[in-house]
Amino acid sequence: MSASASSSTAGSDATVSGAKRGYFTAEDGSTYTVTFFLVASLFLLWGFCNGMIDTMDKHFQDQLNLTKAQSAWVQFAHYMGYSIMALPAGLLTRRMGYKWGIIFGLMLVAAGGFWFMPATAIAQFWAFLLGVCLIAMGLTVLETVANPYTTLLGPKEYGASRINLAQSFNGVGWIFGPIVGAAYFYSEGGVEVAHGQLYIPYVAVGVVVLIIATAFYFARVPDVKVQDEYHTDDADGAAPTVQKEKSRGAILAMMFLNVVVAGLSVYLVLHTILPFTGIDVAVVEKYMSWIIAALVLATLPKLLSAARTLTTQSIWAHPHFSGATLAQFVYVAAQAGIFSFFINTMTVDRKTGFSIVPPIPADWAASFSGWFVAGTDGVFHVSDAGAAKLSSVAFMCFLLGRMIGAGLLRKAPAHKVLGTFAALNVGVCALIIANLGWISVLSVFLSYFLMSIMFPTIFALGIFGLGAQSKKKASAFIVMSITGGALMPKLMGHLGDVYNMAAGFWMPLLCFVLIAMYGFSWSRLSQAESLTGLSTTKGH
Repeated sequence: MSASASSSTAGSDATVSGAKRGYFTAEDGSTYTVTFFLVASLFLLWGFCNGMIDTMDKHFQDQLNLTKAQSAWVQFAHYMGYSIMALPAGLLTRRMGYKWGIIFGLMLVAAGGFWFMPATAIAQFWAFLLGVCLIAMGLTVLETVANPYTTLLGPKEYGASRINLAQSFNGVGWIFGPIVGAAYFYSEGGVEVAHGQLYIPYVAVGVVVLIIATAFYFARVPDVKVQDEYHTDDADGAAPTVQKEKSRGAILAMMFLNVVVAGLSVYLVLHTILPFTGIDVAVVEKYMSWIIAALVLATLPKLLSAARTLTTQSIWAHPHFSGATLAQFVYVAAQAGIFSFFINTMTVDRKTGFSIVPPIPADWAASFSGWFVAGTDGVFHVSDAGAAKLSSVAFMCFLLGRMIGAGLLRKAPAHKVLGTFAALNVGVCALIIANLGWISVLSVFLSYFLMSIMFPTIFALGIFGLGAQSKKKASAFIVMSITGGALMPKLMGHLGDVYNMAAGFWMPLLCFVLIAMYGFSWSRLSQAESLTGLSTTKGH
């Protein structure tokens, strides 16, 4: 049977069987409800950890006199942890299975949390960055396992909806993370006091994580079998080669863009490490970019050859997957930039006096003690602590978007929802850049709402139709693309330093343009009508 025919039949059968089954019901009638919500607790965990990290930038700017771009090393350490651990996490998951992959990831998170005790005693920026990186490495394993796993715990036509529902727990964590971060990183005792108690919330995370790991040890976490729509798990090597010229062009373009992204990541890592070896930074900047560019271009002949000979067994033969890695790269870039500079966006720049927030009425300041502070001009503005609390309000918008999105994705094609939300966010970012007072302020919160469904939906679209083992492999590459969160916030911070934080939103605006393009072109890339109906009309 051809790939086209089998995919079409599978899609039709899945729709019928899914209609007869519940949201968390397996084909044999067993239920995954308990398993799903236990896995969903992992989403809450990494949302909480990420929420605390995003309140650290402004603290280190004040404590260590860093610029916005320099403080973005927090995000760099966090997302480089993802880049370092993503592929090993995929390998571990394929070897150990979902259950032991989760337990291993939790152990890494606990180790990172407990490291903050000696890091606080060392009191050096690098020590805190190491703790952030260790936690991120553990979260990488959890995300590599949990994201694809939630799509398998019930009828596959609801996969995008289930992963968005699970990511709603992530949104809850994002709400409480900044609240805890504000309490410890911006305490009333001042920056010095706050700096001495950074370890407290992270040690608490370590303790809670050990409890969760114990629960998973005794829980039922089966490795779920799935239908291999594109024959990516075929072991006999008999899968057909990609023959269509249109498919070859898309495959080549996606693979090359992924190589470009990898080159950017290598550039930033080397740019960070080499100066510490004693090599002159000017020499590094002069030659390294050209060397990396030459190496990237040198891959073109090999990529062209690969595009002609790839079989459907390779995940790279399916441009809807490789497109997802790129879309995830720019999405996390936009998310990390907006999240990490939220406090800077809401407060007054001490050097330039710029803020997108208009002057605060005195009666507001009296009603919300601690949220606002009087400037040297006597006008009230949002305080650092107040902005950290406001970030929780922003994450409530994020959570609301996830909850609404989970319901919307049960009825509407996932790729169209993604494209629409991304296109709307382009307009929202434009309103922020225009600096229109309260309209721009409200637009920041609306951007959180529109971002909410993007990460899980891109994930679900990227692993669509792949076999069980290929899903784990593809998941690792999509998680590794989170490196965008290490690279792009430094650009947004640079724009904020040179111009203002409103101008910094040019970076996420361009990212959302690319995400919209992926969403609206997904049907052509996957040659499937939609993720909700699973009516695959064409095969690779």
